[in-house]
Amino acid sequence: MTLKELATKAKEAKYTVAALSTEQKVQGISAVADALEKNAADIISANAIDMENGKKKGLSVGLLDRLKLDEARIKGISDGLRQVVSLEDPIGKVTETWTRPNGLVISKRLIPIGVVGVIYEARPNVTVDVFGLCFMTGNAVILKGGSDALESNKAIVKVIKSALDVFGLPVDAITLIEETSRESTKEMMRLNGYIDVLIPRGGAGLIKSVVENASIPVIETGSGNCHIYVDYNGDVDMAVDIIENAKTQRVGVCNAAESLVIHEDIAAALLPKLNERLKKHGVLVKADAKSISLMEGAEPATEEDFATEYLDYIISVKTVSNVDEAIAHINKNNTGHSESIITNDEANAEKFLNGIDAACVYVNASTRFTDGFEFGFGAEIGISTQKLHARGPMGLLALTSYKYTIQGNGQIRK
Repeated sequence: MTLKELATKAKEAKYTVAALSTEQKVQGISAVADALEKNAADIISANAIDMENGKKKGLSVGLLDRLKLDEARIKGISDGLRQVVSLEDPIGKVTETWTRPNGLVISKRLIPIGVVGVIYEARPNVTVDVFGLCFMTGNAVILKGGSDALESNKAIVKVIKSALDVFGLPVDAITLIEETSRESTKEMMRLNGYIDVLIPRGGAGLIKSVVENASIPVIETGSGNCHIYVDYNGDVDMAVDIIENAKTQRVGVCNAAESLVIHEDIAAALLPKLNERLKKHGVLVKADAKSISLMEGAEPATEEDFATEYLDYIISVKTVSNVDEAIAHINKNNTGHSESIITNDEANAEKFLNGIDAACVYVNASTRFTDGFEFGFGAEIGISTQKLHARGPMGLLALTSYKYTIQGNGQIRK
């Protein structure tokens, strides 16, 4: 089946999906959650093929971690679907109503977007997250995963379609494009009239390609050069724990910390202790001139290091004199994703919250919480770093549009 034929089926399905009741959507998503766990062995078997191929291709540790599925991760993905169905269905909700002097009653009502296209790399969990969010909001979805996760995605989509079919729900609510060539990706980017919005999820290269080449409206999900700034009076033990978590819990994710900004007054107390903790995980530190002597084994940092999303066991360190310098440095080098300050100075915390240009800004917490599940959205379709329509973790509301309904009793315009 050609790409345009697949898109045509998705376009036809969007009207059926949009007409489903909340009960039908909950039934379908719940059935998928159960089916994923029931068929975990088949999915893991398919994933093993992708993992083996990924190792042969030399994928990094971070990318292999993103790709890997096991029973615990499948359980987590399924639980994310169950959280989605526990949330309020936004479709049909009237958010505003007002009456004009001529008697017209105008209401603003949430509706599905239509067909959502998602282009993503080696993250098979995205397949499930996107399905759940789109189905709950009455959208059909076309997925274009990377070749590294093809077998995993095929197995997952097979389970989803089978679970929907049991209840007579539209199986074309989800479409996986199995052709993985760049040509097919470019063709998908130009399916105007079939796909209503395109969402890229992956590295900076993929996102840049979609933004520059798509003729369909795009919601830009950004790469994550995330910073943690430790202020002059930050709690040293807290800082070490937070940085360890933000950098090493999962190095291949976009909300992992990639760069540290350290106030010069706390550097001597913090950096040697932090260095020992990071060494346990094999993290390579790239430090500036003021901090390199405090971190044994560190390498000199370049300006490029401060703007790099490593997705690996590497982190940069920059020393500053005050919170204003920290904010300026972060805004210069960040990607608008997630930034954190560790401080006991309330005024500096507020200055950081107001001054940082990012989708998510934290005080005394790890950047790893920038996630749809952690925010209570059940899952996310991506983390938007743009400022129009949606920003930050994109849950159900981000997958809605709206229309105005106008009720009259014979009014005509004069």
